[in-house]
Amino acid sequence: MKRSLFTRVFALISALSLLVPCTGCGKREEKEKRLPETIIEEMVVDYGSYGDEANAHIEALLEELGAVDADAAARWARIMPLWRAVNADLKLNYDVLPDGLPDTDELCLVVLGFQLAPDGSMRDELIERLKVAQRSAEKYPNALIVCTGGGTAAENESAAEAREMSKWLIENGVAPARVIVEDRSLTTAQNAIYTFDILAERYPQVSKLAIVSSDYHIATGALLFGAEAILRAEKAGEDRVTVVSNAAWKAPSGSLSTMFQAGALIELSGDVDTAFEIYFDTYDIHELPPLREGDKA
Repeated sequence: MKRSLFTRVFALISALSLLVPCTGCGKREEKEKRLPETIIEEMVVDYGSYGDEANAHIEALLEELGAVDADAAARWARIMPLWRAVNADLKLNYDVLPDGLPDTDELCLVVLGFQLAPDGSMRDELIERLKVAQRSAEKYPNALIVCTGGGTAAENESAAEAREMSKWLIENGVAPARVIVEDRSLTTAQNAIYTFDILAERYPQVSKLAIVSSDYHIATGALLFGAEAILRAEKAGEDRVTVVSNAAWKAPSGSLSTMFQAGALIELSGDVDTAFEIYFDTYDIHELPPLREGDKA
């Protein structure tokens, strides 16, 4: 029987292969190494989706990450336990910062913004956060205060959360020299990124942060500012700035899911597009404004 063309070609290839030395014979094929960012995103999404049920898989992913980027693995091996701790064990201090913090300019209160009304005015929730910040600033009169939040007013492009916040604090007795304005950010992750930029450039003495926000938002703020400090350290484990405390306004409602926090961590790691996809799927407090090209970190 006449053989088909395919059979003859296959036979020829097989015969030729016998003449070519086999460099990989007897060796198990190595698993293809993935990019660090791919491993990090899988790890973060797994924990955001499944919580502690994903711990065993996360340990395996950290090991995989260590094989391709030991420095990144060392940092994320600290961020993941921080994530668990802020959601499970973080103590909230209502209405004012607790006793025992340093009353020097090494302490900085970070007041997280809240979306402005369409006309650019502050909503009641943001004003309540500012009242907590004011009481805390009076208790620690030498501490600095960062107001952080950008342009989120639907009908007033000139308004920014941080500028309105700083005006309120100054009008209510806080010395202008203490108030720092970060008015670029649209997300809590960007709050952290841009605040650290300002502190590193202009206030290198700051080494301790206290997060001020609504109670449901404190854990997310502590996570993201803590994670940003870990990621920015010159060497893994040598953070220059740490989150040491918080002061919360007791909100009547509100929550932020671990999946939302996963999106924020992905934003910190640099993948803004994926982060915003997660935000739009999970954001359950107030509408997030559209992402503009100039807003990408």
